[in-house]
Amino acid sequence: EVPPLDVPELLAVLVRQSGPFLDQFGIRRNLCDKIVENLCSKRKNQLVLRSLVAGEPPAVDPDKINDELDLRIASVLQSTGHCSERGGSWTDFMKPDVTDGKRHVAIVTTASLPWMTGTAVNPLFRAAYLAKSAKQKVTLLVPWLCRSDQELVYPNNLTFGSPEEQENYIRNWLEESVGFEADFRISFYPGKFSRERRSIIPAGDTSQFIPSKNADIAILEEPEHLNWYHHGKRWTDKFNHVVGIVHTNYLEYIKREKNGALQAFFVKHINNLVTRAHCHRVLRLSAATQDMPKSVICNVHGVNPKFLKIGEKVAAERELGQQAFSKGAYFLGKMVWAKGYKELIDLLAKHKNDLNGFKLDVYGNGEDAHEVQSTAKRLDLNLNFQKGRDHADDSLHGYKVFINPSVSDVLCTATAEALAMGKFVVCADHPSNEFFSSFPNCLTYKTPEDFVAKVKEALRNEPQPLTPEQRYNLSWEAATKRFIEYSELDRILNNEYSGTTIRKSNGKVIARSVSMPTLSEMVDGGIAFAHYCLTGNEFLRLCTGAIPGTRDYGRQHCKHLHLLPPQVESPIYGW
Repeated sequence: EVPPLDVPELLAVLVRQSGPFLDQFGIRRNLCDKIVENLCSKRKNQLVLRSLVAGEPPAVDPDKINDELDLRIASVLQSTGHCSERGGSWTDFMKPDVTDGKRHVAIVTTASLPWMTGTAVNPLFRAAYLAKSAKQKVTLLVPWLCRSDQELVYPNNLTFGSPEEQENYIRNWLEESVGFEADFRISFYPGKFSRERRSIIPAGDTSQFIPSKNADIAILEEPEHLNWYHHGKRWTDKFNHVVGIVHTNYLEYIKREKNGALQAFFVKHINNLVTRAHCHRVLRLSAATQDMPKSVICNVHGVNPKFLKIGEKVAAERELGQQAFSKGAYFLGKMVWAKGYKELIDLLAKHKNDLNGFKLDVYGNGEDAHEVQSTAKRLDLNLNFQKGRDHADDSLHGYKVFINPSVSDVLCTATAEALAMGKFVVCADHPSNEFFSSFPNCLTYKTPEDFVAKVKEALRNEPQPLTPEQRYNLSWEAATKRFIEYSELDRILNNEYSGTTIRKSNGKVIARSVSMPTLSEMVDGGIAFAHYCLTGNEFLRLCTGAIPGTRDYGRQHCKHLHLLPPQVESPIYGW
């Protein structure tokens, strides 16, 4: 039904795209516009006729001719059913189907429940609260591990025989936490667990697990982690808008290792390059993370609603004159030195006499548990070690003071949870705690002597009840609102973003093409291409610490996720 492009229209497109190139030879932009206008004389006559019918002056704006040409090209491409899978550095006419009025948001993360880590829990809540508004369709993409890896990662010997089984577990946990049924899709991509890094590395091209028709907006949780060894389609080629959220202060952990300073130097620059190449926007949860291109600082995380409910219950008990806090101070966290245990033991050892009679209960499991406990015993510290447990466990409700000396966190979830429960928090004056410092129950210290003073102050006084505004600021509703604003998602969802302007033609939504990349975009494209080439070499991947065989997914993942073998999915002659 749509007539094909004729020769003058094709020439008009060529002249318009060559404008910046012709400008180098002194051919001015207005001359190119004139040539395009003359080549599109048929369109010009139609616009003049429309103006006369509408009773307007028969003047033709060159921008209107360009818009009409854009719509003609997009209409012809849509009529052929063609969709460019790989995308291009010059123009990408075909965009996801949003004819139902809803945009598609894909959240990609590096971990999944039942592993109770921040990159498993927070993206899950983000998906639930973004889907709750019903303004956009949401897909959460999480890693699927083979059984041998599940046994290493998931607690209490919990394993799953199929992705459907794990999805049911995730949904049940989420519904129990938030109190409503979240309408979003959960998909899985192949992943492998690295023992050395204690993290999950994607296997194969993660972006291929979001269908092209749904490839609209991508949220990459830990974009540097997802893209270290990413050998596949560039995220910004496939998606209209890509937002990265930095969760982890990798440089702080790496600096504690052997030759840490040298390793951190390389990792810092690699992180900058991969996030620049694959993201339009990067959100840093706090200034504790490394500064990255295109980044802004904003806490876009909330707390599990059950902690706010505990806080409300504690406030109600105190109003009735009941004693809400019957215990003193505690610390809770994974028992590895980097999670604040080194700082904690150093502080308590240095001021053992100043804190005479002070007892601290410590809850946690981890690889360094034996060493941490042995060190505390050798220094004769008054620490009572207990097995790790959920922070919402009833046995922890009675504590009045949560102590967290960690400076490796980006934004400590346990600190937010303790504040939500109405407790005092004693923590370091550090960029990772900047968001919490505005809460009156958050007592920050700058020196070891200040630490002693803040601990004594917290034990001596009663915490203030949270105001409604403070409770809201800790909630996922507020976090989602901040995320939509700082990620520029509000402009995207309202079709106001300059890079992905959406125009309507005959009731259909069509994306306007981009005629020529900027110098910055060309540099980003060059970085992405170089990264693609380097990650395609197995020797170079292994030299930089990749898990063997993760360039493509393996047979087990093919079986569990019902995938075609990578040789069939991406044949070498189809590159």
